[in-house]
Amino acid sequence: MVGYWPTLEFMASTIQALPTEVVYLITAGEVIDSLASVVRELVENSLDAGATRIVVSLWPQQWRVRVADNGCGMNLDDLQQAAAAHSTSKIRSSADLWKITSLGFRGEALHSLTTLANLEILSRPGDGKVGWQVVYGDRGQAVQVEATAIAPGTVVTVSNLFANCPARRQGLPTTAVQMKAVQGIIQQIALCHPHVTYQVWQNDREWFTICPAATVGQLLPQILPQVRQADLQEVNLELPNPQNLELSTQHFSRSIEHSALNTPNSALSTQHSALTLVVGLPDRCHRHRPDWVRVAINGRMVKSPELEQTILSAFHKTLPRDRYPVCFLHLAISPNQINWNRHPAKTEIYLNEISYWQEQITQAINQALRISSANLKESVHTTRVSKLLKAAEEKGGYNFNRKNGNGDAHNSEISPQHSLKAVAQVSNTYIVAEHPGGMWLVEQHIAHERILYEQLCDNWQLVPIEPPIILYQLSPAQVSQLQRINLDIEPFGEQLWAVRNLPAMLQQREDCAEAILELSLGGDLQTAQVAVACRSAIRNGTPMNISEMQKLLDDWQRTRNPRTCPHGRPIYLSLDESSLARFFRRNWVIGKSHGI
Repeated sequence: MVGYWPTLEFMASTIQALPTEVVYLITAGEVIDSLASVVRELVENSLDAGATRIVVSLWPQQWRVRVADNGCGMNLDDLQQAAAAHSTSKIRSSADLWKITSLGFRGEALHSLTTLANLEILSRPGDGKVGWQVVYGDRGQAVQVEATAIAPGTVVTVSNLFANCPARRQGLPTTAVQMKAVQGIIQQIALCHPHVTYQVWQNDREWFTICPAATVGQLLPQILPQVRQADLQEVNLELPNPQNLELSTQHFSRSIEHSALNTPNSALSTQHSALTLVVGLPDRCHRHRPDWVRVAINGRMVKSPELEQTILSAFHKTLPRDRYPVCFLHLAISPNQINWNRHPAKTEIYLNEISYWQEQITQAINQALRISSANLKESVHTTRVSKLLKAAEEKGGYNFNRKNGNGDAHNSEISPQHSLKAVAQVSNTYIVAEHPGGMWLVEQHIAHERILYEQLCDNWQLVPIEPPIILYQLSPAQVSQLQRINLDIEPFGEQLWAVRNLPAMLQQREDCAEAILELSLGGDLQTAQVAVACRSAIRNGTPMNISEMQKLLDDWQRTRNPRTCPHGRPIYLSLDESSLARFFRRNWVIGKSHGI
């Protein structure tokens, strides 16, 4: 004990308050850690100011960023306070932290920039007759103020970023990687605010522009050029709020009125939230990685593993193996259901009643994947169909000028339920179906596979059999797998096993033993259901009469995910009447076509 007290005394003497400048550097490092974070904070401020046009200019070698907007601007009093520590116009008290409606609210970004860089702001309010230029010192105070000529709006210039922290610069990635991060930030913000024009310059040359769009689905092809608008389905829903949440209706109504969000807040009422969903149709586009499963809440892209997993689960058994969906989800919900104070970057949140939102997301995805009058807008110029018609044209000996055809605007929009009429069967494999908008080819085996798979998911029924099916030389892993999917299996002798029940669909099949061996090879219950559905479905090469084909078409249209089979293969091919008319030249004038 004699030697212990001096040790305590020594430890206590090492605890001391940090110098103010060190505190500021630590705080600034949490908010501003790269060129991309500078761009994010400044662009979010522009959106909070109601900007509809934002121009970002970057000089990465000079560690310089400038963001100009046409927002509401600031008067001189606000400009002089803008960069002070924890100064913001967006919250007033601790209670406001539970009803955040703006993108910025902590009052840290501009002050942090004065600690790490040189900061200059030019601004003029919409009703102001003169603009002001303010240069800030390293504590956020205005050290130079001048009147200046400027259009209504704000221009923020950040120079010599991290000049006082050389190690910070050395620890950052290469310029190319940083610029890619900046591009990603702009694209994420554009998805959440598609009504805004974003123009980005690098080293005094225009780098890229994102044009405004009425909807996220119309904007997405600018970010993913390989995806066409016809490959996407957009769903906008108004949702009731969870019943056990108390809504601050007066504040929520005010937040909707003043929020910079364009979609989906515009559809909200005081008693409802809104969901905007854009999905890539699984028979047309998907990804090698889950890099395009994006979630946004109230105008900001966030990381939400729970909601992202919900999206991936909803697409399960609609995509090929090891492929992932294209999906953007935007929730506009009451601010008092969200806690933004989880991470300084505001990308990680706590969301109340998350199970409720998961259920709504699943239902919205199921709605988007159905074929109905609301989402049947087939385009003949999707890649697969274009190749088909191109091959047909080459065999026909003539080609038409695609520049003269704008038929995509006249795609059919009909409800296929009870309007798909079975006409014929090709090669005992494809059903030719007629509808008012053109012609469909449906592959009979995988259409039936989709029907059976969903029936099995809804009612996985095991029935007893007598006598039992005897299997020979099963491994312990195979026995365990059959027990995992609830098959009743027991030893029946040396190297023999008796199976006393099996899925109802397999009961009448002659190859029951082969089917059970297939089920024993691994996978979860869903894998077993896919295997049973595949084995039980009508085989290609099987002739069908008209009534059988019609019943198959009717049952298939009622499935939840009619676009692909459980393995992810596309089930049908649509040829629109307008495209067929162009191909067969039904718009030609006979006299002119013969030179008369």
